[in-house]
Amino acid sequence: MLSDWRDAATWQLPPDLHPAPWPDDVPGSRLGTTLRAWAASSPRPLVVFLDEIDALRDEALISVLRQLRSGYSRRPRAFPWSLALIGLRDVRDYKVASGGSDRLYTASPFNIKAESLTLRNFTAEEVAALYQQHTDETGQVFTPDATARAFHLTQGQPWLVNALARQITEVLVPDPAAPITPAHVDQAKELLIQRQDTHLDSLAERLREPRVRHIIEPILAGLTLENVAPDDIRFVQDLGLCRMDPAGGLVVANPIYQEVIPRVLANAPQASLPIIAPTWLAPDGKLDPAKLLEAFLAFWRQHGATPAQEHPLPRDCPTWC
Repeated sequence: MLSDWRDAATWQLPPDLHPAPWPDDVPGSRLGTTLRAWAASSPRPLVVFLDEIDALRDEALISVLRQLRSGYSRRPRAFPWSLALIGLRDVRDYKVASGGSDRLYTASPFNIKAESLTLRNFTAEEVAALYQQHTDETGQVFTPDATARAFHLTQGQPWLVNALARQITEVLVPDPAAPITPAHVDQAKELLIQRQDTHLDSLAERLREPRVRHIIEPILAGLTLENVAPDDIRFVQDLGLCRMDPAGGLVVANPIYQEVIPRVLANAPQASLPIIAPTWLAPDGKLDPAKLLEAFLAFWRQHGATPAQEHPLPRDCPTWC
């Protein structure tokens, strides 16, 4: 990680801002030592953004956070003036590596967090302004209905808004002379769902967490949320999976997620379904009505029941039962 930092700093910063060679230290202290040395030698105030910090897990994550806490008191001369941890979670939701609860239950594990900022969704006006930038640069027009459709499907979720536009302008309608319609937006939506791009794949990973499933599954089933901690409700809102509907109640954040989430949750059950041979098809693939009727009657004899019956009919019941 430190090697990547040095490569990035050398590549992106002017020569007078290149950091000195990283000092060595014992494992578990190298990050803090590096930041101290960099801040002390930098001719300008040092501010560091650590993107995807929640890609770290367990002992590695706790070690990083502890080193950041240790250096806090040395600010600003011997440690960065400010640090921003960027990821899908608030610091309070990072798992504790050793024993006890899987949550920290505090605003910061080391009481050094100043503020948590969440990238909010775009408004309908902001989506229109963003798409207008494409029109200004290329001449390709998003019709008002297309823009409205994009906002409806995404509810302004920033990645989805941009991903839809990219699919439309680079894949579906690359000709800048062709206007973009709601039909194109719907096509792009299907492509995103089928391809399970990075963002949607990350979304699927979140759905495997018990505290997320505990909320999502009752919502999909139309059931009430029982014994759900307020912290968990805030968590799924921070992840962007759910939102509070203006009419009241927690709902899935947008129509695209409403399609993606059930598909993800149904992957395992669907994979375990037995293969059903379509006996009602002829060898050439065409429908054989007689065989279809025969298959239906066999299914009905096994599973069908009228309100007056308590049990399905036995398999060997004749067709006139």
